[in-house]
Amino acid sequence: MPTWKSRGLRGSTLEELINRSNERYQELELALIQKIPTPITPINIEKETRHITLAYFDQKSTVDYIGAVQGIPVCFDAKECASTTFTLENIHPHQVRFMEDFEKQDGIAFFLIYFTSLNEFYYLPFRKLKEFRKRAENGGRKSFRRDELSDDYVINSPGENGILIPYLDLIQKDLDER
Repeated sequence: MPTWKSRGLRGSTLEELINRSNERYQELELALIQKIPTPITPINIEKETRHITLAYFDQKSTVDYIGAVQGIPVCFDAKECASTTFTLENIHPHQVRFMEDFEKQDGIAFFLIYFTSLNEFYYLPFRKLKEFRKRAENGGRKSFRRDELSDDYVINSPGENGILIPYLDLIQKDLDER
């Protein structure tokens, strides 16, 4: 069985916190956000427990979460970062294309990044990611540092009403700054 330090369980704590937050948002009738499962094809299955022990991904996934917040289409991806520098190669070109297309349809796309070394959750607007990608394409750094990000998008966690990662207020801020 994998341990918490294994690559296979990386991000599962963040995912659980987001899932609980989304459940609470739904209970409060503020948003309906669903986790998008990544399609897999099992290769090996333990006969006794019926657990999948080896599988491969059927196709590239788009984003981790999709839904609506008070009538606004929303999609986002969750990422963990062990240091204060986030490598852009952790975000795949097909994810960027999906988010660009999503925003063309008047949706809002963003990333929730958990800087584990700082114990800090951060809302990264998609437009800010595009700035960093453009810099990299023009020969600049292929990463960004936490100190390059505005403190205005730090998520104060936990929030009110039992919401563990209260990101909805930052969606409004993101919309206001477009």
